[in-house]
Amino acid sequence: MARLRLLKKQEHENPISSERLYYRIGEVSRITGLKPHVLRYWESEFKVIKPYKAGSLQRLYRRKDLDLILKIKKLLYEDGFTIAGAKRRIRDLEKAENRQMKLRLVEMKSDEMDQEVLATIREELREIRKMLE
Repeated sequence: MARLRLLKKQEHENPISSERLYYRIGEVSRITGLKPHVLRYWESEFKVIKPYKAGSLQRLYRRKDLDLILKIKKLLYEDGFTIAGAKRRIRDLEKAENRQMKLRLVEMKSDEMDQEVLATIREELREIRKMLE
């Protein structure tokens, strides 16, 4: 009981926890200060926000979604972007992140990463994809 109160207190003091995998729409609303209908609207406008919809269609947002929502909120409410401008900015940020990821992979290759390990990982990913299809 005391542990539960401590967890609730920690959740209240630091609502974004690195240990949590998912947040319900009400929690995201509280954390971001946005109403649930705004979050649902943004989902339709910004395709990068993809909450998991549980069996009862309850939206479960990941940390990644929460970070994106906070970025979008800043762009729209603080930086004065329009929805279209915010979409372009988010797209540009994603492209930059993808380029960074590719650069890191190139750096890893230049360090002569073991090709057998990469082949094994690639094959395992293909098997996982087949299972998901």
